[in-house]
Amino acid sequence: MTSQLNVDTIVDKAGSGGTNVKIGNTSTYVSDGGNVTQNTVQGVAKVWINAAIRSTYVARDSFNCSIATDHGAGEVTYSYTNNFSNNDYAVSNMNKQTSSSVGGTGFPSGGTVSDADDADAGMTTSTCRWQYRNIDASPALRDQEIACHIWMGDLA
Repeated sequence: MTSQLNVDTIVDKAGSGGTNVKIGNTSTYVSDGGNVTQNTVQGVAKVWINAAIRSTYVARDSFNCSIATDHGAGEVTYSYTNNFSNNDYAVSNMNKQTSSSVGGTGFPSGGTVSDADDADAGMTTSTCRWQYRNIDASPALRDQEIACHIWMGDLA
């Protein structure tokens, strides 16, 4: 037998306002069309940041993330407040270079120019080292006016 709860507002025991709602990692939601269910916890971003990557790196706004280490022009390590259970998470990013006619890109890095294509070396359960570079014949490290990242995966 199933049951249904219909309420207008859920408040804390004291009746003073909002409440914390906890859901299990097996919770699902129903799609807009009602034909598909999706895991709620898997579909939520676990970490995100909007940063200015200039001579001084500044996190403009973030969730579960901070800029842990400034490695110089165009390179930074992000640190997670709550760690991932493994380094198989996915990262999506968008960045815009400062005062440049050359396009830019960003990617996880092992930490040196020779390791720049070794993304796995730069992604741990607690941090992600990121490099921002020009897209041209000489892809030099370059600061960014804005760098935004979203991490998806399983928290520890």
